Amino acid sequence: METTVKTRLVEVVVPVHNEQQALRESVTRLHDYLAGTFPYGFRITIADNASSDGTWPLARGLAAELPHVRAVHLDAKGRGRALRHVWAASEADVVSYMDVDLSTDLDAFLPLVAPLLSGHSDLAIGTRLARTSRVVRGPKREFISRSYNLLLRSLMGARFSDAQCGFKAVRTEVAQALLPAVEDEQWFFDTELLLLAEGAGLRIHEVPVDWVDDPDSRVDIVQTALDDLRGMARVARRTLWGAVRLPVPSRVREARLPRGMARQLPRFAVVGVVSTVAYLALFSLLRQALPALTANAVALLVTAVANTAANRRFTFGVTGSARALRHQFEGLIAFLVGLALTTGVLAVLPTGVSHGVELVAVVAANALATLVRFLLLRVWVFNPNRRQGR
Repeated sequence: METTVKTRLVEVVVPVHNEQQALRESVTRLHDYLAGTFPYGFRITIADNASSDGTWPLARGLAAELPHVRAVHLDAKGRGRALRHVWAASEADVVSYMDVDLSTDLDAFLPLVAPLLSGHSDLAIGTRLARTSRVVRGPKREFISRSYNLLLRSLMGARFSDAQCGFKAVRTEVAQALLPAVEDEQWFFDTELLLLAEGAGLRIHEVPVDWVDDPDSRVDIVQTALDDLRGMARVARRTLWGAVRLPVPSRVREARLPRGMARQLPRFAVVGVVSTVAYLALFSLLRQALPALTANAVALLVTAVANTAANRRFTFGVTGSARALRHQFEGLIAFLVGLALTTGVLAVLPTGVSHGVELVAVVAANALATLVRFLLLRVWVFNPNRRQGR
């Protein structure tokens, strides 16, 4: 088992620019930690991007001194550029990176890469925003980080929690498939990579981390924030124009709808729209003479009978009169679910609300009832195996 584990290779990139003060201590500590505790093969790559101090000579010295360390030099500055250069040429199973200040506790590294080596996930990120994360940093950075990630979730629909934590890993074949579509070469590189990966249906694993802010960080927060906003606008524009084409992982391609559902869903939707319009019209008409709860019950009952008959014929392809009464009876059970939902919503509305508010409330409840109704009709009422007595 030990031999099998050690044959897997993880490449850890440490991008640096003018970091001669911190480089030796950080790389030595990282090397000693991985050599002593990490169960997989590893390689540390110091990626110097256009340093003008003594960083590059020091990086070459560390590569000569430590057995699992190498150094590469780029003439142009940019963290994203450095990561792209190393990851694109890597032959490791997993590529990763961490900031040179090692702000993230290294005990999170194995949990970060293990799901990638097992094949469970495609990318992995450390998150400082999970409830179980332990983070030490000033209020200014905390506010900026949370605001940025809130923008990503609200404007870009992102589901990952922390785009900026300098502690990430990617399966190498996934990284090399994504890199041609990533345009940014600076700090937005991470975010763009994650947005593209999520859009392609790739699985992103998150690890809560312990993180201590580096007070000597020289990141220009204002300029980085502006660059990030421009990057978000660019990614949104490319996505809307359909300019991004990425390979979809096999597990996403194979996650097809159950048999028959691709045909049934649009037909059920059409029947549902017609039924909802009829329900609203009938509810509005009855509401002029009846209390809201009574009008709701009568409108639902009438449209439920018509809805079951229409779905029986057009959605699920059942013809003839055999079992028609049973189908209607079972359809009424689904109707009771809708009645309970919409009645419950109306019951909790404050007294004296407008008719418009009532309509909005019952439409929302009816939408949920519709989903439940489709599932009941598909797996129970009109299940073909049940109809055939199996």
